[in-house]
Amino acid sequence: MPKTPENPEPNAPNAVAQFEQSLDELESLVQRMEKGDLSLDESLAAYERGVGLYRRCQTALEQAELRVRLLTDPLDPDSAEPFDVPE
Repeated sequence: MPKTPENPEPNAPNAVAQFEQSLDELESLVQRMEKGDLSLDESLAAYERGVGLYRRCQTALEQAELRVRLLTDPLDPDSAEPFDVPE
């Protein structure tokens, strides 16, 4: 039985590409829905797809945050502080 690598870095570019692709598709869906040209069925299908894309993006961002925490302090990733966003 082959071992799975513990280091997630080989998949990192793929995960980033999937995030970017999902975000682009989500933005496109929002634009189409905002136009108001979709039927009710099309709107519902687009909304369902959008929720799935949103969840995929959120998961990717959570994984990226975990990687940053692990890189910051591999022995105690919970000690990492949230980034301050300048206004």
